[in-house]
Amino acid sequence: MKQLHLPLSAEETQRLRAGDGVLLSGVIYTARDCAHRRLFELLDAGKDLPVDLKTTYLYYAGPCPAPAGKACGSCGPTTSARMNAFAPRLLDLGLPGMIGKGEMSEETRQALVRNKRVYFAAIGGAGAQYAQAIKRADLVAFPDLLSEAIYRMEVEDFPAVVAIDSAGNSVYDR
Repeated sequence: MKQLHLPLSAEETQRLRAGDGVLLSGVIYTARDCAHRRLFELLDAGKDLPVDLKTTYLYYAGPCPAPAGKACGSCGPTTSARMNAFAPRLLDLGLPGMIGKGEMSEETRQALVRNKRVYFAAIGGAGAQYAQAIKRADLVAFPDLLSEAIYRMEVEDFPAVVAIDSAGNSVYDR
């Protein structure tokens, strides 16, 4: 397993290969379908986003409420293909990477290659395990979306796999 601290440099990103096991530490932001739609509404209106796309790694997840003494409840990945309509534009605007579950479209893969970015896969059904890696979770935007709001999360040793690397190689092609 490779230990990585987010955000990654361009060189670190380009050294990653599809299939590499990684432990991510640093800051990630949750965003599911509804949050993506809101981000696009802001972009289309020429308004500022609640996150800096150039340093934001989006985790396609919606955390459960935090039990006493924990940063958040279960927080497993959602199906990434639901973000295919959004990912290419966000990558073109500087998004360095995302974390989710399952395959992404060819258009998203090409945007990853074009921008030399990376897509990490998390394990579905392991939400309770992922919650252990989340050390802090703060609401950032769209509180009316509840668990689909955007949360800033500080993570330590968050396990993932490089699903699509910056050259377009994919674990789903094997």
